[in-house]
Order: sequence, then C-alpha cells, then structure tokens
Amino acid sequence: MPAEVLRNVRVLDPLHDGDRQADVLIESNRIGAIAPNLPDIPSDAIVQDCDGMILGPGLVDLYSQSGEPGHESRETLQSLMLAGSAGGFTALSLLPGTDPVVDTPAGVSWVRAHTPLTTPHLGIWGALTLGIEGQTMGELADLAAASVIGFTDGQPLQNRGLLRRILEYAQPLQRPIALWCCDRTLQGDGVMREGIDSIRFGLPGVPAIAETTALAMVLECVAAIETPIHLMRISTARSVALIAQAKAQGLPITASTTWMHLLLTTSALQGYDPNLRLDPPLGTSADQLALLQAVESGVIDAIAIDHTPHTYEEKTVAFAEAPPGVIGLELALPLLWDALVTSGKWSALTLWRALSTRPTQCLQRSPVALVAGELADMTLFDPRKTWQVTPQTLHSHSHNTPWLGKNIRGQVCRTWSPTN
Repeated sequence: MPAEVLRNVRVLDPLHDGDRQADVLIESNRIGAIAPNLPDIPSDAIVQDCDGMILGPGLVDLYSQSGEPGHESRETLQSLMLAGSAGGFTALSLLPGTDPVVDTPAGVSWVRAHTPLTTPHLGIWGALTLGIEGQTMGELADLAAASVIGFTDGQPLQNRGLLRRILEYAQPLQRPIALWCCDRTLQGDGVMREGIDSIRFGLPGVPAIAETTALAMVLECVAAIETPIHLMRISTARSVALIAQAKAQGLPITASTTWMHLLLTTSALQGYDPNLRLDPPLGTSADQLALLQAVESGVIDAIAIDHTPHTYEEKTVAFAEAPPGVIGLELALPLLWDALVTSGKWSALTLWRALSTRPTQCLQRSPVALVAGELADMTLFDPRKTWQVTPQTLHSHSHNTPWLGKNIRGQVCRTWSPTN
C-alpha cells in the first residue's frame, strides 16, 4: 500500500498528555513520523488535508452485545463489526449473552469462525456461570485456555457464595472479571431511577441502593480475597463515593459507566421513549454530575458503550414493557464530543482517554501510544461534520436510539488497525 500523509491534523496522545497540530506519515501500517510540516515524504504518498480533524488512538469498547448467534434480526457479527468501525472502534468486546451463551471453548471458537471481518479486533468475554439461573461456576480455566479476554455474565450475579468461590478460583487465571452490581430483589419491578421524576411520570422506580448495596458487598469480597475486578455500568453518585473510597484503600478495582449515563438524566424520560429504557436506568442530575466528575478525575476509569441492539418490534411497546438497551457504537463519540468537549466541560484528552487507553487498561492490556515506529491503531474524526441518523446511515441492523431521525455533529472518517 502507498504511504499516507495526514496534513495539519490535531493529534491526541492520551498516554503522554499530547495534544498538538502535526503531520502524520503512515507507512506499511505503521506510524512513520509525527512532526509539524514533515519535509521528507515518499513521492507516491497519498496526502490528505486534515485541518480541523482529530487523530487519536483507536477507540476500545469494553462490552457490547451481538444478536448473533440466536437473534440475528437484532444484529449479526458482521453488522456489529461494521458499526464498530464506523464509530471509530478498533477493538470490540463481545458479551457472552447470546443464544446459546458463550460459556464453552466451542462457543468461543464458533464466534471467531463466524466473524467475517478482521477489523475491529473482536475480543470475547466468557461466561462466569452456567445455566439460566447462574448457580454454577462456568468453565473458567477452559475458557481462559480458549483466549477469552475475561469473564462476565453481563448480568448481576445474585448468589454471593458463588461470587466468593469464583473470585478465589479465578485469581490465578489472570483475566479480568467484570461484575454488574445490582440487587434484583431491591430493584423489583422498577423501570427508571426512583425519585421525583419517577413520581411525576408514574413509572415504578429503582432505588439507588439496588446498586450500592450490591456494590458494597462486592467490594468487601475484593478486600478479603484481593482478586482484581472491573465494575460495570456504574450509575449512581453513591457508587462513585464507594469506589473512590475503595481505590484510596488500594483495592484492585477498575470501573466504567456507560455513555448514556453521562449524556442524559431521568428528565429525558418525560416523553416515555422506549429507547431510553435502560438497565441500570438513567440517573438523576446529581448522579450524572458525579459520574462526569469521576471520569474526569479517574475514579471511574472508562466509558463503555454497552451497545445493545433490539428490533423495531421489540422496542415499539409501552415504556415499562420495552426490553432495556440502546445502540451506541456509531453515536457515542460524536454525541459525547459535542456535549462535553465542544461545550468546554471536558478537554479533548479527557474524553479520548476514557474511550481508548483506559478501556484497554481495564482489560489488563497495554494501551496504544501515537509515536513514530508504532503500529497504526488510530481513529480519524471530524467534529464539524453533520449527518442525519437514519436506518440508511447506520450500519447496525437495529435502530433503537433516541437520536433516530435527528441531525448530529461529528463523524468518524476512518480507522487504522493492526488487523487491517
């Protein structure tokens, strides 16, 4: 392939706190040079004027859902990969909750064999437990031998005795364990965060303690057993405080919240849009503020997409009856950039770090640096480009998003990946 030169692009390097205008030379899928006004470039190089564009490490998705196998009408592995690439992701992480569940090495092999594209890189989470009720430990050692990226059910683990045994057994396997802290008995039939808005809208509320009591129990287990874990889908201000305290005590934990919990609050539910039926539900404005501050400070390590496709028929029901989840791979970067960076609430590095290098570290892997000599694992983003969100412009099979039919600002132009 001919060499490429990106002229006058804004280069973000979260690992080195770098934010500068430069030219970038890409040769043989490696970064050849980064410098202002590169003087020596190959005569046959393809030169692109990138003034106003952003170049950063490829985005990394911590956890998302595919429909395939079992629910291909929601999403296929191919459409998932296309959506990830269109959204700037060079690495996706697939939750095991397909049909059948990815709980055996054979299941892992099936997913790999049926993933038709080589980019983004697809990592596969192996199931923590076996069976619908989740009362039996999964085949963790066998899954580790099959090179899963880590273990999670993507659902709350209610059996506390089993959780303790899993943390003890999995410690020597040296794989991330991702846990969603939620007490289903306290959650009850709630469909939105309990508070003044749930009363106003007449919807059953989910108390914040459904998350925080389960989180406190998990943190106590980690303190006793010392197995590193990742805390998924953090959504409350009180959870932020508990995590900050645990990190100050040196507990081996990382944590993530989802992009939707940073953008919206319970007030957005006044229109009863079933696409905003999430689990955990959107938080209050106090929750949102605490999450934003926590990501900025590093108490919350990363932003997860939690891409969860559902068909039109599944979501075209009353709010309380809708299955929880929303798509996001193609929308998260532009919407977060516009809401947080363009508005001046966050620096560009803060957002890019939370979507790229920190998710990589949560997966216990070495993050990418944008320096000469490294493999090109990068995303080029134009924050000025406006486009309309439609079934035709989205690559995902499903279109369950509150932004459907709306114009948004910011679009990924291209990704480079070592797997290209």
